[in-house]
Amino acid sequence: MFKKYTFLALLIAASLTLSAEILIPMDMAQSNHLKAYGIAFTALQKQIPVKWLLNYRGGSFLISDAAEIVNICNIRGVRFENVSSSAVGSIMLEIQSSNMEVMVLEKEPSIAVYIPPNALPWDDAVTLALDYAEIKYDKVWDEEVLNGKLNDYDWLHLHHEDFTGQYGKFYGSFHNTNWYQNDERVNEAMAVKLGYQKVWQLKHAVAEKIREYVINGGFLFAMCGAIDTIDIALAAKNVDICDAAFDGDGIDPNYQSKLDFSRTFAFENFTLKTNPYEYEFSDMDASDYNRLKGAEADYFQLFDFSAKYDPVPTMLTQCHTNVINGFLGQTTSIFKDKIKKSVIILAEAPGQTDAKYMHGNLGKGTFTFYGGHDPEDYQHRIGDPETILDLHKNSPGYRLILNNVLFPAAEKKKLKT
Repeated sequence: MFKKYTFLALLIAASLTLSAEILIPMDMAQSNHLKAYGIAFTALQKQIPVKWLLNYRGGSFLISDAAEIVNICNIRGVRFENVSSSAVGSIMLEIQSSNMEVMVLEKEPSIAVYIPPNALPWDDAVTLALDYAEIKYDKVWDEEVLNGKLNDYDWLHLHHEDFTGQYGKFYGSFHNTNWYQNDERVNEAMAVKLGYQKVWQLKHAVAEKIREYVINGGFLFAMCGAIDTIDIALAAKNVDICDAAFDGDGIDPNYQSKLDFSRTFAFENFTLKTNPYEYEFSDMDASDYNRLKGAEADYFQLFDFSAKYDPVPTMLTQCHTNVINGFLGQTTSIFKDKIKKSVIILAEAPGQTDAKYMHGNLGKGTFTFYGGHDPEDYQHRIGDPETILDLHKNSPGYRLILNNVLFPAAEKKKLKT
């Protein structure tokens, strides 16, 4: 009898030590942070539950121990740890008693990237990140947006598009180049096709559709010039703010007084800069290329949030470090006095008057804006070679992009807390 009970006890003890789940650590132990997000996405595609452990070891993932996920981790070079039922229990106890939280990722988010057909594949950091992490997405542009295609997607990223119709304010330096003139042709042809006389009228209409998408529950993410130009287009709404260099006729002389800041996502009280030779859209942009600090001296810092009471900003700031190297863009950051009080600032350079990373709500949806062009290319120039993300597998700046990709997969009831 004694031997029988001893055997049963050993069997029970052995079962408790068997691997129950796999932990994908997201702290300094992780070999490839960027591809780890793709593992979580793949698990959701296969309807395998994923738990995002906010503030636990850099925002680690806990996934059911499925052989196919283990194989994919091995193939893609993502570090994982086998954890027993008892170890999972210990992790949950630690999370319960600390500034941590478990966010259940429920389903694979459907992803769209707004990108012109003439854009080079490496022109956008988000498409680089999605491709490298092996996360599926569709491309949409003006025609798809105006035809209501955004309703098919949970998450939308804005390419570095100029929604004001001023072609990125590149006129002064590049209007004689082939790529600039081709950009004009492509946009003008699309405007004619869709029934608009001016490109800026088309872009304002697209901005309106994107605003509707968010109000109805969409998740919007934007970087670089898209973060301020969409708000400028929304504030202007059918007011001509384009110089003759862009649309062949003059600007509405009362354009500034006609701006309606109640219609914007994040920014207000800005003054437009309409000179076609000036490489700025407005006075909200804190980019200052005359005072470059250099990559070694430029950095920004993520804020800490309560995982249990502020799960959304906590998700968006998950990282293995809270200090991140700065990087420039056409729009690098926004002066804080131009940011609406309802917007949550997620990151800023200490002691500065501008913010780099921010988040807010509009209607049933949300928006997240991230200044700068490429987190691993300090001063990206037109014609520069693409960033090879295999050389930046653990990039904290790129991690912030991928946090946003998984955000729409989170359990909806917790997003509302």
